Amino acid sequence: MSRRARKKRVGVKEPWFGKFVAFLGLFILLALAVGYMGLRAYLHSEGFRKFLSAEVSEAVQVVGAFSAFKWDGLAVETERFEATGEGMIASLRADQIGTEVGFGALRKGAWELKQTRVSRVELGLDFTKKDESSPTLPDAVAETVKKKQRGWVPSEVLLESLGVNELAIRAKTIEGDVAVRGMRVRLEAASGKGAYQGEITGGTIDPAKEWLPEIQVEKVRGSFRDGSAYITSANLKAWDAGRIHGFGEWNSESGTYGFEGDLDGVKCDEVLNENWARRLTGDVSSTFTVNNISGKMVMNGELTIRNGTLTALPMLDALAAYADTRRFRVMQLSESRTKWRYSDGGYVFTDFVMASEGLFRLEGNFSIKDGGIDGVFRLGLVPGTLSSIPGAETHVFLPGERGLLWAPIRITGRLDNPEEDLTERLIAAAGVRMFEQIPESGEKVLKFTRSMLGETPDKVIDRGQKVIEEGEKVIKGAEGIIKGILGD
Repeated sequence: MSRRARKKRVGVKEPWFGKFVAFLGLFILLALAVGYMGLRAYLHSEGFRKFLSAEVSEAVQVVGAFSAFKWDGLAVETERFEATGEGMIASLRADQIGTEVGFGALRKGAWELKQTRVSRVELGLDFTKKDESSPTLPDAVAETVKKKQRGWVPSEVLLESLGVNELAIRAKTIEGDVAVRGMRVRLEAASGKGAYQGEITGGTIDPAKEWLPEIQVEKVRGSFRDGSAYITSANLKAWDAGRIHGFGEWNSESGTYGFEGDLDGVKCDEVLNENWARRLTGDVSSTFTVNNISGKMVMNGELTIRNGTLTALPMLDALAAYADTRRFRVMQLSESRTKWRYSDGGYVFTDFVMASEGLFRLEGNFSIKDGGIDGVFRLGLVPGTLSSIPGAETHVFLPGERGLLWAPIRITGRLDNPEEDLTERLIAAAGVRMFEQIPESGEKVLKFTRSMLGETPDKVIDRGQKVIEEGEKVIKGAEGIIKGILGD
């Protein structure tokens, strides 16, 4: 064969090869079309609705179902998903749900749900019990649905994104019910199976305790992974100008949670009862942690009051009357702080310090529960403050650190009308001192001092000078008696 003939033969394509390629392409297109039509037919079937209901039920450990699906191509809408559970999630209802199903994850054996939208979600939680599987076994229901599916049909669901226009939660806790209203939620799929990151904006939180205000949500960022929700940052508002910043986490399996952060921009009169709001003013800030690791809610932190002013503190009112000074009536605080803890309906305050530079310093620990107070303190005063009270700076107040004179104080009784034991000791000390010098006049001063106890602080202070004047008259009278006895 000549070289020209060989070249001509090589350049000629086999006719059967082109037909094979065309047939193969046609077959693939036909297979894809048939597969697409089959998948679409399955999507529009009752089986897919049941499958998706079981998937959601299994994910949230409830038993529920979607209402009838309305399809427009691959886009679907349904009126609601409604479910109940025996675990921590007691109820769930989602209204006006819309999404679009994608085939991008078919190779992974999963359906894609793109841009899922929910008008409103109502969620009922019960933190008083651990999150246990429902007796109706949503896992088993989901497994049964999957077994009935055809082998070529995806058996998993991948949620690409989720937007909730309004989230409402009613959570039952040991401390009472917590209500959440009006939150907007946005979730996006993150790396890892079943992992999401998201953002919450707007809405309010109504805590279980009456003394806590309604909290306004500005923005909360977080993520969900391996059955736990993590709050990476939270910006909240409370009271008139209070700001809360924090972070935390919640484990859906154990039901445990923990949150910590700080609070500032709060006024004393916003957190104190009416009686104490008149006595103490200033700006409150505090760190805090909240958790239920022990099975009940526990809160603790460190609190500070800046620009504080103390007015008419009962124990100091007595000192103002006996020392004849108004410096104890209204005092600018140079230091005011304490560590605090809340559990079992009561508060414990430790490392308490309240001081006014150049006048007094109060230190101690106390507890408050059911409207009652019980505390042990140390009161330090600048030397000379009680020099006008006989025996005060020798029998009651003794020299100590910081160059102050110190005395122990026990405070008990009702929070709105506490009782202290310092006044009685001052009276007793004054009587002892006077008895040591002039027995008769000592008895008279003691009785006169006791007669002042039933009066209001204002009256006591106004009569402070009269007490001293009467005391001087008694001493002069006693002096005459002594001179008469001695014959001088």
